[in-house]
Amino acid sequence: MSGNTVRRQAIRDVEAYTPPAVSFAGTEAPGEIFGENVFSRIVMQKRLPKSVYKSVISTIEHGAALDPLVADAVASAMKDWALEKGATHYAHVFYPLTGLTAEKHDSFFEPVGDGTALAEFAGKTLVQGEPDASSFPNGGLRNTFEARGYTGWDVTSPAYVLENPNGNTLCIPTVFVSMTGEALDHKTPLLRSQQAMGAHAERILKLFGHTNPGNIVSFCGPEQEYFLVDRHFFLARPDLMNSGRTLFGSKPPKGQEFDDHYFGAIPERVLGFMMDTERELFKLGIPAKTRHNEVAPGQFEIAPMFERGNIAADHQQLLMTTFKTIAKKHGMECLFHEKPFQGVNGSGKHVNFSLGNSALGSLLVPGDNPHDNAQFLVFCAAVIRAVHRYAGLLRASVASATNDHRLGANEAPPAIISIFLGDQLADVFEQIASGPATSSKGKGHMTIGVDTLPVLPTDPGDRNRTSPFAFTGNRFEFRAPGSMQTVSGPMVTINTILAESLDHIATELENAVASGTDFDEAVQTLLTEIITQHGAIVFNGDGYADAWPIEAEKRGLANLKTTLDALPELITPEALALFEKYRVFNHREMHSRYEIGLEQYALTIGVEARLTLEMGTTVVLPAAVRHQTEIAQNVAALKAAGLEPDLGPLEEASAPLAALRSALAGLRSALAADTGHSALGEAQHAAAALLPAMSAVRSAADALEELVADDLWPLPTYQEMLFVL
Repeated sequence: MSGNTVRRQAIRDVEAYTPPAVSFAGTEAPGEIFGENVFSRIVMQKRLPKSVYKSVISTIEHGAALDPLVADAVASAMKDWALEKGATHYAHVFYPLTGLTAEKHDSFFEPVGDGTALAEFAGKTLVQGEPDASSFPNGGLRNTFEARGYTGWDVTSPAYVLENPNGNTLCIPTVFVSMTGEALDHKTPLLRSQQAMGAHAERILKLFGHTNPGNIVSFCGPEQEYFLVDRHFFLARPDLMNSGRTLFGSKPPKGQEFDDHYFGAIPERVLGFMMDTERELFKLGIPAKTRHNEVAPGQFEIAPMFERGNIAADHQQLLMTTFKTIAKKHGMECLFHEKPFQGVNGSGKHVNFSLGNSALGSLLVPGDNPHDNAQFLVFCAAVIRAVHRYAGLLRASVASATNDHRLGANEAPPAIISIFLGDQLADVFEQIASGPATSSKGKGHMTIGVDTLPVLPTDPGDRNRTSPFAFTGNRFEFRAPGSMQTVSGPMVTINTILAESLDHIATELENAVASGTDFDEAVQTLLTEIITQHGAIVFNGDGYADAWPIEAEKRGLANLKTTLDALPELITPEALALFEKYRVFNHREMHSRYEIGLEQYALTIGVEARLTLEMGTTVVLPAAVRHQTEIAQNVAALKAAGLEPDLGPLEEASAPLAALRSALAGLRSALAADTGHSALGEAQHAAAALLPAMSAVRSAADALEELVADDLWPLPTYQEMLFVL
């Protein structure tokens, strides 16, 4: 088929598409299936000996060391449960530094001498596996010829059965480490950082009179934005298939300027997809809560409820895999790229963060009178201090070539890290800066003016959607993470910088009390010091305003606009000392993250550059030449007939066509240039040479899209991909 024939056929296929029937509709009670494929506490309580169950729960709830003697009993019960669920294989699931999910499947069944097979699954098999580590990113932690790596069972994250029409698999969440114990994954540092943060939070709680506060953990509620496009269009776009974003495409006549998609009625086909995904998520124990249309056409969001940070990270990875799978069943492709379509809003993954435990609840709940809630103020001040001291690390935790397309635009937080507290808390901390806080702004009421409508309560402060790190009532929302990335990276950073801040506060208060200072007086003094020294990070204004970068510079806040600006923050002496002190990363692990960040940046842009060259040369250029040829033939025919042709269309097409040829030559030259073959050199070359060259090709190609006859244009357009579902 010609390119245009492929596009036209894709449109016809979309028009003829019939959504799959939902076979489970009306057959299940709401909530009936939640967690049915999870080796949950209820399942363990029923299947494990009482002593084994207590030991496992002690590890999960209280952070106690895992008793190695329980592994055989758990493995046996887990195997029997999985076999009853139809599982034939088991897989140690881990999260390497690709940002994706990895798994190695092994069969339960082993042959025996009589020609039959016996299901086997021992404790040592549950606890440890050995996948090949040589082909995963490691940033210099390992030689490429060294293959050994270990997975280790994470008892705090429940195992689950993943269903497939041809057989089910028992999935066991694990860490992934090298022979020397260095982290080759995202889960290991997340568990380390959570342990460090919890230890110092408990010190502060004991100062406030909690003699046995229990194990403090971080909680995460990640909001996931995504796009859906018909799969026929997706398969006709090599750029979407290979890079996740469109490298060509002119702005459609109608985009998102009417604000008519946000929270609009969910299209029937999309709602069917959402219901199908939520059913699968519920079976896996993932608490999907909210679904709605997002700002851009074709964009949507799902928000699960809060969970422990470790489980939330695992569930996020599983959610993305589930969305991809179910979207295909509904004839669509789910796009998680931060900016799949130029000129419309991109997608983020907002990380809602809090800390606490089941007994104490969230430690970031201010109550009705936060000025009297000293415990809350101390934990809130710890966040303020942490974000101010380590804003660069927070920015680095969300740095990627894909997220660079989104951060800093008027659709996402600026690259300048700041904190929004809201009117109530900002007022309380302003009082603290000059002395004790004596009042808090209370809630109000809104009278709408319609007798049949109730009087509505209003919060004591509005929300700020331009802030990267905003307090939203009982948590902080980190809005800078990108849609594709794991939440583990930001959570590791938040946990670690908060551990340092809580450590500092606990030490100051312990020393003050030991020296005879009244505890309340010590708290007041410390709070005043923190808001005085670190209050510059608090900004309640418009983060999109042109004046903010100027104001931020005066405050001493960094504006790390790109990934290459942000990544060096990982290897500053302060960062290396911080992560080593709290045993989250050693120096080698930190340098590996820096090297991998550079490699991933250069690889991402390199793939896009080669795609741009290929599509520009073999797809866009031929269509433009055919268009020019048709016009030239018409001109020649008119001249032959003795008529005076209009040369305007020919001249109009010639300029962008010449620009495209020139831009393609420039991109070809940039791709062939010698970069020195170091990670930094390749990343710098990608930023300085490849990105501008790609932009030049796109500019010419998009201009041609607006000129070339529609029956000659080969690629599905924005108008089709965004609005035909």
